[in-house]
Amino acid sequence: MGIGLAFSEAEKLVGRCSVASVQPTSDKEGYDDGSVVPHGPWQPLTRDDAECLQAHDATPDSVQIELIHRPLPHFATDDEAGRIDAAARLDSLPRGWPTELLGCTASPADSDTTTQDSTNGLRIGLHVDNFDRLPYARRHESRRRLCLNLGPGSRYLLVADRDIQKICRTLGADAQRHYPHTEDIRRYLADGHPLRCLRIRFGPGEGYIAPTELLPHDGSTSGVEQPSVAAFWLGRPPRLH
Repeated sequence: MGIGLAFSEAEKLVGRCSVASVQPTSDKEGYDDGSVVPHGPWQPLTRDDAECLQAHDATPDSVQIELIHRPLPHFATDDEAGRIDAAARLDSLPRGWPTELLGCTASPADSDTTTQDSTNGLRIGLHVDNFDRLPYARRHESRRRLCLNLGPGSRYLLVADRDIQKICRTLGADAQRHYPHTEDIRRYLADGHPLRCLRIRFGPGEGYIAPTELLPHDGSTSGVEQPSVAAFWLGRPPRLH
């Protein structure tokens, strides 16, 4: 399936995205060994790349990445607590989207990736979510996640150019019994298979709806001088055609 980005014009996608290779970490401070992380330099997205990544009429909603924008209350620059409190009261989500907040993440400035293992505090790099815990053959049926950047800094969504179904299929995993895990992404890369990373920028008040159980992903504030708070919601199960 790969990435399907729901942008109306390729030019808007080009101005927001860049691509880079990835590599596994080894003795990188603050990271779990073997974590898959971007390995620069970042290259601008070409128009041809953008057209290949754009979603089409036949692309199911359940596997698309969509851009969202919501007006935010005024915050003081350093008001992290206020941003987190406001997230629980936001009622301007897309129509039909559950309003129960999944959680918030406060990310420091200039961090290559943002997601940490809650048990040890180490960053885990590109990973897949597992809220619905479906085997890899059914991963496209998982609920998508909504993320809204509450600022004050911009932040990025990182997504791999191979979805977890393709990765598990390449590894020879049982389609009905194997439940995808972040270790599959690491093994795929360690076995010498190609993998690139797309970086999509989101300013304060901007965000995305993405199939985070299907696409290896993470957040990033690399090169951003201000920290940011991201709020997350989990959607309803998709309607299958």
